[in-house]
Amino acid sequence: MHIMEGFLPWQWCVVWWIIAIPFLFMGVIQLRSMIRNDRDTLPLLGVCGAFIFILSALKLPSVTGSCSHPTGTGLSTMCFGVCITSIIGAIVLLFQSLLLAHGGLSTLGANMVSMAIGGPLAGYAIYRLLKNSSLNIYITVFLVTAVADLVTYVITSFELAVAYPSQVGGIIASFGAFFAIFAVTQLPLAIVEGCVLALVFKYIIALKPEILIKLQVFSEDQISRAQQQGSMVTRTDG
Repeated sequence: MHIMEGFLPWQWCVVWWIIAIPFLFMGVIQLRSMIRNDRDTLPLLGVCGAFIFILSALKLPSVTGSCSHPTGTGLSTMCFGVCITSIIGAIVLLFQSLLLAHGGLSTLGANMVSMAIGGPLAGYAIYRLLKNSSLNIYITVFLVTAVADLVTYVITSFELAVAYPSQVGGIIASFGAFFAIFAVTQLPLAIVEGCVLALVFKYIIALKPEILIKLQVFSEDQISRAQQQGSMVTRTDG
């Protein structure tokens, strides 16, 4: 997903920065308010940031000749929303471009729009749709995470397509070609990431359910049912 330094024309670099800036601005405001009023949630914020950094740094070679990686943004999206997630993602992408040569400074805006904003927006839409449903919350976490991952690569494919439209078929043909390169690896990766973060969410529920209730990620009743389901699974395994 990390578009490398110098790969996009400067005009498109500017366009993606313009799209990203409002989310970053709102994210700073929300983050400052949270630091002032809800300091108990900072450890969870740190966990979310660590997952985004670690998972998105795992560049896995694709059989199509590209590289893919998880994004890790689903957990942060559910707990803190899209704007704060955009700040975490921006910091992660900046450090990765400077220290790991993943992405670049000129393409930072485009990489933020795909991984730190677009993917979380799609995941958050799924979260809001399923939050108050009767669906098992672990399945909700799985779907939010997997969708955020996949949509990140859909947006990256679009960013590349509009910058380099095909001579035959234009942007649509170019988008199909770029996404086909990513999809072979990214579809199974999204499933794995969804399973991993659903498991992580299970341990958060077991250790710090009060934070999830305070953030209104899920209701107290939903958290209680999830704890009971986890206990039943543990007893069955034992």
